[in-house]
Amino acid sequence: MTQQATPTRPAPRSRLRRALPLLITAWLVLEIWLLVQVGSWLGGLTVVLLLVAGALIGGSLIKRAGLKALSAAIEQSKNPQSQQPQTGTSMTVLAGLLLIVPGFLSDVLALTLLFPPTRALWRLAGRRAADQVLRRASAAGTDPLADAMRLQEQLRIHRPDGKVIQGEVVDPEAGPRGPQGPDTGYRPPLAG
Repeated sequence: MTQQATPTRPAPRSRLRRALPLLITAWLVLEIWLLVQVGSWLGGLTVVLLLVAGALIGGSLIKRAGLKALSAAIEQSKNPQSQQPQTGTSMTVLAGLLLIVPGFLSDVLALTLLFPPTRALWRLAGRRAADQVLRRASAAGTDPLADAMRLQEQLRIHRPDGKVIQGEVVDPEAGPRGPQGPDTGYRPPLAG
């Protein structure tokens, strides 16, 4: 007799994942409506020029943030012990991408990511959202965002020079190992 596997139900989708397509659709409709309104007020050519200018500025922001991140990475590789300040390149790259996306709402959102007071608010909101994801996260592999946050946290706590110190956990309360007693033999130092 063959045994058939019982079908497993997929994990339920979160509220955000269910509402995301609706939110994206509403955003796109609002962007198009705003483009039409501004186009009727300023003229179509002006709107096209504003969109092209936004795309050019967004591209230059991404390029500048990339160069800044590259120079910080090179500096960190030359001197791994130095503490590099946060470059803020991820927010700048996101702002550049939002400027490239055609629309005025995305441009306003991009500007809030560029100015220091509102950038700090976005950073705080991101940290709170990440903390909530980590707090409510269940087993590994069930929530991709929680898995990514766990990986980022693990990468953050490792030493910046990338060295791994091998070791052995010894529990003194467990007593001696085997009939010979504790392992007290000579062990050569690990070469690093």
